[in-house]
Amino acid sequence: MRRLIFFALVGLGAQLVDGSLGMAYGVTSTTLLLAANTGAASASASVHLAEIGTTLVSGAAHWRFGNVDWAVVRRVGVPGAVGAFAGATFLSHLAAAAAAPIMSLILLALGLYVLVRFTFARLPRERVGLPLRKRFLAPLGLVAGFLDATGGGGWGPVGTPAILASGRLEPRRVIGSIDTSEFLVAIAASIGFLIGIGSERIRFTLVAGLLIGGMVAAPIAAWLVRLVPARVLGSAVGGVIVLTNIRTLLVSDWVSAPAAVQFVCYPAIALAWVAAVLWSLRQHLSDRQVAAVAAAEGGTGEPVTAPG
Repeated sequence: MRRLIFFALVGLGAQLVDGSLGMAYGVTSTTLLLAANTGAASASASVHLAEIGTTLVSGAAHWRFGNVDWAVVRRVGVPGAVGAFAGATFLSHLAAAAAAPIMSLILLALGLYVLVRFTFARLPRERVGLPLRKRFLAPLGLVAGFLDATGGGGWGPVGTPAILASGRLEPRRVIGSIDTSEFLVAIAASIGFLIGIGSERIRFTLVAGLLIGGMVAAPIAAWLVRLVPARVLGSAVGGVIVLTNIRTLLVSDWVSAPAAVQFVCYPAIALAWVAAVLWSLRQHLSDRQVAAVAAAEGGTGEPVTAPG
């Protein structure tokens, strides 16, 4: 019972992040599971099995609110499923000692991406109305699906920014389409893991906990996103992912860093993380002030002058 509660809390925390940022359920939950000494393949398999339920609910909600572009779902989701199956098969046949550092390396890269993106980046200029081409979406889905399965997450952090960067789809429809297509990725990855490692290596208590926590957190996340700025939350979560996976890599057989190196690295990363969160908060307050001034001046962003 105690383990079920722990896994439910992991799922709840991951879904709060995902519901607020539109990404990072898998990255967050897998990072926390690896930190709890869960095997790499078992962690990714459990996360993807739980995601079958969470993405189904999320996709249905997005469809209901008109946030889904079904052409994008089809063009990115089918190649994503192929990539996810291949990634699950690849990870299933890696030795456990090698799999954990590889997964942590992928999660570290994704964590750095989330940290930098939400700390410094701005949304691109929109060119809504222009079509998203299959030759762009198919390779994107294939790569994102493979990384998602091998890293235990990555579909949202890879797919969402790439489509947002094109400026050809409204942000709400980008998030809705990526969340909905992730259902296909979760199914394909789960099948790959069931074939590759068998059901006996999948901890269904873990799956149930993640699923319960995710279901409970979904409505809370919708409320939380109104209170916590996405920019600040993204920097905070990115820092947690980076710090946790740096630790996993430093103590792994690949690196085996001396205690003195770890003693220097952890405070340095923590300080950089705090600085990033403070910078994001400062930028958020600045943007909010600019928006308030623009609204007071008529919504144009330019000073209002008297006619004549």
